[in-house]
Amino acid sequence: MEKSCSLLIHFDKGTPALANEIKVALEGNDDTAKIDAMKKAVMLLLNGEPLPQLFITIVRYVLPSEKLLLLYLKIIAKTDSKGKVLPEMILICQNLRNNLQHPNEYIRGVTLRFLCRISETEIIEPLIPSILANLEHRNPFVRRNAILAVNAIYKLPHGDHLLVDAPEMIEKVLSTEADQSAKRNAFLMLYTCAQDLAVHYLLTHVDKVFEWGESLQMVVLDLIRKVYRSHTREKGKYIKIIIPLLNVPSATVIFECAGTLVSLSSAPTPIRVAASTYCQLLVSQSDNNVKLIVLDRLDKLKASHNEIMVNMIMDVLRALSSPNHDIRRKTLDIALDLITPQNINEVILTLKKEVVKTQSGEFEKDGEYRQMLIQAIHRVRSSSRKLRARLYICWWISWAIVMSLRRWM
Repeated sequence: MEKSCSLLIHFDKGTPALANEIKVALEGNDDTAKIDAMKKAVMLLLNGEPLPQLFITIVRYVLPSEKLLLLYLKIIAKTDSKGKVLPEMILICQNLRNNLQHPNEYIRGVTLRFLCRISETEIIEPLIPSILANLEHRNPFVRRNAILAVNAIYKLPHGDHLLVDAPEMIEKVLSTEADQSAKRNAFLMLYTCAQDLAVHYLLTHVDKVFEWGESLQMVVLDLIRKVYRSHTREKGKYIKIIIPLLNVPSATVIFECAGTLVSLSSAPTPIRVAASTYCQLLVSQSDNNVKLIVLDRLDKLKASHNEIMVNMIMDVLRALSSPNHDIRRKTLDIALDLITPQNINEVILTLKKEVVKTQSGEFEKDGEYRQMLIQAIHRVRSSSRKLRARLYICWWISWAIVMSLRRWM
């Protein structure tokens, strides 16, 4: 079975470097030659060359080149055919511990991020005290990566034995953390590993959710979508959290809030708020891809909550201001399915105004758009005749019933 690797580097197989040449370069005093040799070693490893003879040389001579060393350690085979950690891997533990206590915050951070990809308990266990010490480091870059490392270790097969009280520890970090990214990482760990603690923290900080960063608010919405089914009695509390988030500056959070409202409740008020939010995003966002995604959501709402969407038809038609024909076509398709006797005249008037705008010839494809509008008007009038016919039939049936009742009386 081939090993998976998240690091991909282009390498010309036609000019492979020999292991002996790499070893000589690594043992020299030229830092530039060492860097080139490490790059060649990494590329050869990625192309299937094991190079076991270079490990001791790299540990002895390349420790100052931290980034390349971590790349090398990331892709090298750390276990034998039976799954046991190779004895020589213990040599790197001291180097990793030194990195975790290094005065340079960047080296600490990248080492912690590297440990997120290590699954060998024998390598991780001696480093746990140093990892936990970095949770209180003064630099937020170090703290956020330390939280990620704790999360990754806790998820290992025996991680709960290595870090018994990790969720409680991270909850304490979360209560004092000021950096938004580190806070998001901490809350995400509670969300994945100790959901009850995450819910408790959220419900005790309801009034502060509006002030949190975008990434943390997105995790909060994910948590609400996941737990509301098992906490149906607290659905009202979750809705109270979502409603203020509809006014945050982030369009991504607003979009997710609308989707969460739809999944939480089928009551008219939340659905109406979600539909109104989608319509506002439809006008405020300039990205055509975003507009198409929002129109897809409105189309789904139309299928499940047609009565509410009928009242939003004029808000939907505001999307015709976009010059993109795909958006205009999809907007018309949604609007034409929401025609009723009450709004038909207003819809026709709006479409006629759009036809008049196309006569200016400002845009290249005005003719195509005009034809699209004329076809839509014909469809509206056709549906108008059908609606009138249905109303006439209903009136005739009602009249017949009344007359038959009078005869019996």
